[in-house]
Amino acid sequence: MPLAPYAAHPLASRGRRHPLGSREEGGPRDAFQRDRDRIVHAVAFRRLRHKTQVFVAPDEDHLRVRLTHSLEVAQIGRTIARALGLNEDLTEALCLAHDLGHPPFGHAGEAALKAATMAAGGFDHNAHTVRILTHLECSYPHHRGLNLTWETLEGLAKHNGPVRHPTWALAAADADWPLDLATQPSLEAQVAALSDDIAYDNHDIDDGLRAGLIGLDELLDVPLVAENWAAVTARWPDCDRARLLPELVREGIGRMVKDLIAESRRRIAAAAPADVDAVRAAGGPLIAFSDAMAACERALKRTLYARLYHHPRQLEVATTARSVVAGLTERYLGDPALLPESWRDGPAADEPWRTRLVSDFIAGMTDRYALARYRELVGPVTLPAAL
Repeated sequence: MPLAPYAAHPLASRGRRHPLGSREEGGPRDAFQRDRDRIVHAVAFRRLRHKTQVFVAPDEDHLRVRLTHSLEVAQIGRTIARALGLNEDLTEALCLAHDLGHPPFGHAGEAALKAATMAAGGFDHNAHTVRILTHLECSYPHHRGLNLTWETLEGLAKHNGPVRHPTWALAAADADWPLDLATQPSLEAQVAALSDDIAYDNHDIDDGLRAGLIGLDELLDVPLVAENWAAVTARWPDCDRARLLPELVREGIGRMVKDLIAESRRRIAAAAPADVDAVRAAGGPLIAFSDAMAACERALKRTLYARLYHHPRQLEVATTARSVVAGLTERYLGDPALLPESWRDGPAADEPWRTRLVSDFIAGMTDRYALARYRELVGPVTLPAAL
């Protein structure tokens, strides 16, 4: 399918921070395909398989982790991008990389790391994603980072919208290579952001039901879920209720995707952007749910927060997770010699860089590695059973 004029075109890319050598420039892949592949081969991407999505260090093999979530976001994102004539490869790269910056234990770990490093500028997982890809990953001999295209880094920096007040990590990346933070993101980045919402809204229903922390009857209080369930049961009236739960999730994803595509087509037609720069100059996002679906989606989120994310058993686990991250931060800041030798190199003796170095190290930990280091350096810890 040909790309729409307002899509990101690889041949019109603003390029890479470090020009590729002649050995790297050949082959069948375009610039955004290369970015996607570099992300998939990154160490930080592999670590996502042991990082929290909703449930900390889940023993249940069927529950999602950051890696499986990122793959599901990419699948949804490609579908939407294809329907709208956008660049699928850039969309996929953004979807796959959007959660690389998450520390161990998800949002609980992030809250603890942010609080522990506030004097040095704090921590933000979106900014840390860009820091990983521009500084912390070291896969090439002549430069730090993965040397991704400007469009990929821009999309990751502001896929949730323009950034008016960047945190220190994002400000540093922007100072090195300006990312037009105050403008709207590309349509591919906007698709990635809402594909993330579609994925976790519906897959967290699946995981919450599987874990037994939320019941179907509770979910049916949400109008959107009730409508989806009515459609599913009408389609298969004689099917066992348990067998229809996966179909409920599929119905939810399908309805959101169809609504998003229809509303986005309407907005794009009204704005008539001539190219991707016109998209960046637009007064607001062009990829969106309809007002009705947006209201339904917000209602679903409120229920998931109240009954799943803030379930007492989940909150108990989150409390322990925060104490692990806080304890590790305090221990490494008190004695940086405890860091692995490869992390002790470089000018990091002075603040705020010493704290930021420790933050970088802890943010890269998986759930299980963080627990192991805590037991080694601080003391015993047992996660409460969330399941």
